[in-house]
Amino acid sequence: MQVVATGTLIFLIIGGVGAGVLALALLGGELFTFGHPDVDGPVSLEAVAGFTGAFGFGAAIVNELLGGRTPGMIAAAVVGGAFAAVPTGWLAARLSRAARNMRTDATPTRDHLVGAVGLVVTPVPAGGYGEVRVRLAGQPVKLNARADQPIPVGARIFVVEALSETSVHVETY
Repeated sequence: MQVVATGTLIFLIIGGVGAGVLALALLGGELFTFGHPDVDGPVSLEAVAGFTGAFGFGAAIVNELLGGRTPGMIAAAVVGGAFAAVPTGWLAARLSRAARNMRTDATPTRDHLVGAVGLVVTPVPAGGYGEVRVRLAGQPVKLNARADQPIPVGARIFVVEALSETSVHVETY
């Protein structure tokens, strides 16, 4: 039976707490935001948690490799943990900032429907509603459609006006 040194156990607990806080910060950071949500401060929670986790686990590894039973060996383990923690904390800060500031496309609105080309899937009667399928932001969207003249199934159409979020005025294309 092998006995784990007390210093190693403490370092493993520090590493486990850091890893747990990092997981919470990355997966549910908005749940634990206090004050203004856009204020991160000079050091992010992810960077501190990444630093703490890497420090704890790195120091535990060094402590076990050295057989850390003396204060000098534990001090060496602390230095080894710091060497592992600094780049890990920096990387955690960079990756979390990149994920937070990632650019995304704007959410499509009904204004984006105007000019779309599509097909009639249910005949559009004059003065009544039928159904058309158009592509909006690369996704097929099925909409109610009105037209001035009847349009048969399978006809290509052009969206002239967005009457609402789910209905459009169309003409043949």
